[in-house]
Amino acid sequence: MAAGLLLAALLSGCAAGGGAPGARGAPAGRSPAPGLAAPSRPAEAGAASVSYWTHARLLGARPAREWSLPSVPSPGATPSAHSPLLAAPRVGALFTRDASGDHFCTASVVASPGRDLLITAAHCIDGGKGGGYNTDIVFIPDYEDGAAPFGVWTPSALLVDPHWAASSDPDFDVGFVVLRPLDGKNIEDVLGANQIGFDAGFDNLVRVTGYPSSANAPVTCVNWTSQQSATQVRFQCGGFFGGTSGSPWITRLDARTRTGTIVGVIGGYQEGGDTDAISYSVYLNDDIRTLYEQATAAA
Repeated sequence: MAAGLLLAALLSGCAAGGGAPGARGAPAGRSPAPGLAAPSRPAEAGAASVSYWTHARLLGARPAREWSLPSVPSPGATPSAHSPLLAAPRVGALFTRDASGDHFCTASVVASPGRDLLITAAHCIDGGKGGGYNTDIVFIPDYEDGAAPFGVWTPSALLVDPHWAASSDPDFDVGFVVLRPLDGKNIEDVLGANQIGFDAGFDNLVRVTGYPSSANAPVTCVNWTSQQSATQVRFQCGGFFGGTSGSPWITRLDARTRTGTIVGVIGGYQEGGDTDAISYSVYLNDDIRTLYEQATAAA
């Protein structure tokens, strides 16, 4: 599901989280990527990016991922997404611009030493197949109908794996965004963050929250994940349209602290899914751990 962003960059340091207790079916590790992702730091353009995103442009942005309604109902019981019963300020809308227009995805705050990191889908920040990073990217946590209750945040750097950048390899459709401070504070200081879990197995009970429309509030759904392939995970729930690309899959959510562990993001196979009822994620294996570590080190 989704589209691009503005800066490019980094990673390498502190690994967070491990496998989820009781999770089953962790695959064998993939062979390491040939080389590290090349960092790219564009000239600072935060103020210009914020100015670009007028209320009308926010509401008019299109999902980066194409989708269509299923021609026949999916077999078995599939829940439907609904408005979150718990506030989710660590999740927000990610707005980007490329040659085809204005787009939006979903991103969320992930714990890091620099307290400044987002996780999303790679296709939300880089066009893949040599297309490069998108521009005029802003992150608006707890976004709703053009409102920005926690401010508008701009990136200092982005990073996707070279496999995604060169060929849009769906097994590397995960990206990280380093944010600039806002009013002297880092994003994690303001909102807190979820942990990230690697090699957590294929079967986890997760809460997925994302933005199906730039004009509305987020939706959420709880269900079990399952194995799609050796490197992809599957989640069934209706209502996850194109803008939900990058939505975090959070397990072991503590309702009091509203904090859990991210074990996936909508993306990967079919860029997250060709219909709203079935979503996919890259399995967060050692390749994704390496990408995360590069991002935390370079922040």
